Amino acid sequence: MSSTLDAPPAAPRGSGDSGDAGYAKHLKNRHIQMIGIGGAIGSGLFMGSAGRLHSAGPSLIFAYAICGAVAMIVVRALGEMVLYRPSSGAFVSYSREFIGEKGAYAAGWFHFTNWAFTLIADSTVIASFLIFWSPLKDALPQGGWAAIALVTALAINLIGVKLFGEMEFWFSAIKVGTIILFMLASIYFIIVGQDLSGGGKPASAGVHNITDSGFFPNGVSPMFTLLTGVIFAYAAMELIGVAAGETEDPREVMPKAVRSVLWRILIFYVGTITVLCFLLPTAQYKQGESPFVTVLDRVGFHVGGVRMADIMNVVLISAVASSMNSGLYSTGRVLRSMAVAGTAPRILGKMSRTQVPYAAILATAAFGAIGVVINFKWPSHAFEIALEVATLGIIGVLSMILISHMMMVRKAARGELERPDFRLKGAPALNIIALVFLAAVLVLIVIDPTDSSPESAAAVRFGGPILVLLLVGGWFLVRNRIDAAVFDDIDDGDEYVTS
Repeated sequence: MSSTLDAPPAAPRGSGDSGDAGYAKHLKNRHIQMIGIGGAIGSGLFMGSAGRLHSAGPSLIFAYAICGAVAMIVVRALGEMVLYRPSSGAFVSYSREFIGEKGAYAAGWFHFTNWAFTLIADSTVIASFLIFWSPLKDALPQGGWAAIALVTALAINLIGVKLFGEMEFWFSAIKVGTIILFMLASIYFIIVGQDLSGGGKPASAGVHNITDSGFFPNGVSPMFTLLTGVIFAYAAMELIGVAAGETEDPREVMPKAVRSVLWRILIFYVGTITVLCFLLPTAQYKQGESPFVTVLDRVGFHVGGVRMADIMNVVLISAVASSMNSGLYSTGRVLRSMAVAGTAPRILGKMSRTQVPYAAILATAAFGAIGVVINFKWPSHAFEIALEVATLGIIGVLSMILISHMMMVRKAARGELERPDFRLKGAPALNIIALVFLAAVLVLIVIDPTDSSPESAAAVRFGGPILVLLLVGGWFLVRNRIDAAVFDDIDDGDEYVTS
C-alpha cells in the first residue's frame, strides 16, 4: 500500500534538492556530534591499528597525525557547504550543484563502495570479537556471527531515524567514554611502569618502548605504505554532512559539531596510538587482535570475577556496531538522493511510513552480505580484503568533497553565491594539498597494498580496475535517465513514494 509525502515549500534554485524531501527532522545537536564521532571511531582503530603498530612501530603516530590533518581540511570544507545548504544528499548534492551530475554520480557510488565494504569489515570485526569467547566460537563459525551483526544493524536503521539517533548517541557515548578511561588508565600504567609481560614476552609500560626501538624500527617506508589503512580509520566523518538533512536547526548545530568532531577525533586517534606505543613494544601487538584487549589481558584486571579484557570486548563490539549503524544510515540517504536524480535505480528512492529510505538501506545491507561469504571462505583475511576495497571508495568520496568545495569557492569569487561565515580558511590551496595527498595514497594502494596477504593484494589490483569499469559503464546506462529538474525548485509537483 502506498501514500505520498507532499514536497516542502517552494525554494529558489540552489536552495533545495528534491532528494531531501520526506525526511523527519528528529536529530539534535547531541545526536549529530556523536554520529560524526561514532562513525569515524570504529574498526580501523579498535582492530586495524594492531597490525599497523606491529609493522610501522611508533611512526604510526605520525601517519595518524598526517591523515588527521587532511581529514580536518575535508570536514571543514564539508561543514562550509552544509552551512551554505543543508542536504541529506550531502556531498552528492553538493557535487551535483558545483560539478554537475557526473560528479554527483561518482560521489554517490564511491560512497556506496566505501560503506558496502566497510560493512563487511565491521561485521568481520564484530564476529572476531565474539569468537574471542570460546563458547561462542564453538557455537557458530565466524561467518554466522557476521550475519547476526549485519541483521541487527539493519533492523535498527529500518525502524526510524529517532531510534537510530538515540542508539548511535549511546553507542558512541560508551565508545568515547571507554577510550577516555583507557587512556587515563594507560597514563597511570606508564607512570608506574606497569608490568605487562605475557605469552612468554617480557614487557613493561613506559617511554622506553619508543626510545629503545626508535620511531622507525622497520624503516621509514612502513609509515607511508600504511597510510592507506589509516585513511580508512578516519573515514565516516562525512556522516555529519548527511545527518544535517534530518536536523532540526542545522545552521546552529553544524558549526559546533564540525569544530568538536575535529579536535575530538584527532585527540582520540593520535592520543590513543601514542599511549599504545608507550604501553608495549609495538612488535608485541598482533594483527587480528584488538590492541585494547591485548593490553588489558596482560594487566589481568578482574571485576567480580570478570576479566577486564572481557568487559573491553563487550565495549568494542558496541563500538564497531555503531560504525555499522552509521554506515547503513548514510548510504541509505545518499542512494536515495541518487535515485531521485536518476543516477541510481528508481526503486532505491522508496521511503517507508516512518520516513526511512528502506529500499536503499536494504540494498546496502544485501551487498554487505557478501562479507558473510568472505568470512566463511577467508576468515583470517576478511577484514584486510574489505579494508583495501573500502579505502578506494573513501579516497573517491573525500576527493569529491574537496573538488566540490573548490568549485563553490570559485563561484563565490565570481560573485555567483555568498560563502557562509563558517568556512575553510586557506581554500583552495588547502584543497589542492589534500587532493595531492589522496592521489599519493591511491598510488600506494595500487603498488603496495597495506596488508600483504595474497587475497587483499588481489582485492585491490583486480577490484580497483573493475570498480572503474563499473562506474564508467554505469554512467552510460543512466545518463539518459537523469532528471534535469532534480535541482530546480523542490516544489515542482514531484511525489515521493512511500510504502
